[in-house]
Amino acid sequence: MGLRISRRVWVVAAVIAVLGAGGGGYALKQRGAANAAQTPGPPPTVALEFGAADLAYVSSVPMARWLAISGTLTPVNQATVKAKVSGDLREVRVREGEAVRAGQLLARIDTTDLDARLIERQGALESARAQLALAEKTRATNVKLLNEKFISQTAFDSSQSGLDVAKGAVKSAEAQVKIAENAIRDALVVAPLAGVVAKRHAQAGEKVAFDSPIVTVVDLADLELHALIPAIDVPGLSIGMAVELAVDGFGERRFAGRIGRINPSTEPGTRAILIYVGLRNPDATLRSGMFATGRIALAAGGAVATLPLAAVRTEAGQSHVWVIEKGKLVRRTVLLGKRDEDAGRVEIRSALPPEVPVLATRFENLKEGAPALVKAPAPTSQPAQAKAVATG
Repeated sequence: MGLRISRRVWVVAAVIAVLGAGGGGYALKQRGAANAAQTPGPPPTVALEFGAADLAYVSSVPMARWLAISGTLTPVNQATVKAKVSGDLREVRVREGEAVRAGQLLARIDTTDLDARLIERQGALESARAQLALAEKTRATNVKLLNEKFISQTAFDSSQSGLDVAKGAVKSAEAQVKIAENAIRDALVVAPLAGVVAKRHAQAGEKVAFDSPIVTVVDLADLELHALIPAIDVPGLSIGMAVELAVDGFGERRFAGRIGRINPSTEPGTRAILIYVGLRNPDATLRSGMFATGRIALAAGGAVATLPLAAVRTEAGQSHVWVIEKGKLVRRTVLLGKRDEDAGRVEIRSALPPEVPVLATRFENLKEGAPALVKAPAPTSQPAQAKAVATG
């Protein structure tokens, strides 16, 4: 009896073991199938899609040409007033930055010595006139004596010569008096033109020599820009051409000028021509010595291949564009030419077919060879944007 029960237990245990093994295998199969279902396959290919607003094409248009210039502003009219006589500077009536009018008294030189010299010259003139009066009386008397044969012709000629010498002495003395009066007048230093005092070279109490600078006066109403131009560009310039100027410190404000003069010869060692651009400054906004830059519009040349400036990228000093060729993005290195900032275009000197679409909008993270599509235009008011579409 006990033997039968033991055998039955073993049979049941064996059956349970077989069933457990089969169930575990089934569970492993089910788990493997689930894991296999969750394993990702290769990602679908993604293409960038661009609309008409994102693209540009090479087009041939005439390029506006601009000649850049730069230089320092200089007053057309300015003067350094110098001492015309030597002496002690009694007073200087103006300071830097003060406006003066033509003929205004600027400074005064002491005239004590000049006054004394004038008195001396006036005395010499009176003496010469007295000598002339005596010579005239002598000649008149000798005329009568000569007519009555009381004196010889030689004696009369001597009196006539004395009269001529006296007349010359009077003229010389009058000239000396005039010089002394002019010296006293020159001791008053006056402004030769209306303007602004730029510099005071001497102070009251100093002794100034003849031709020593005292005051510099500048007229800011008319200024000039002196600019060097390559000789090759001079044939495109002419007197009266408009020039747009930007001056340091005035931000985006622009000033209108015109070419007033063109130097007839090149500057030594530079092979460049100096031009003079004049501009009006009635409100004295601009100052002498300010640095200015400008440009001159030249005649447009023939039509050249161009692209929008936004389509050109520059990295590490090399320019390139992104084009779509055979459904892929291709990076093309290009050689640039003239730029027209106003029109927003740049000349493309590298060969680029006009039918090839070029990305005109900047996109980040573009990759060489990435799939790209050109989206057909659709009636929408929203600007076209690049978007990714799954292709499988």
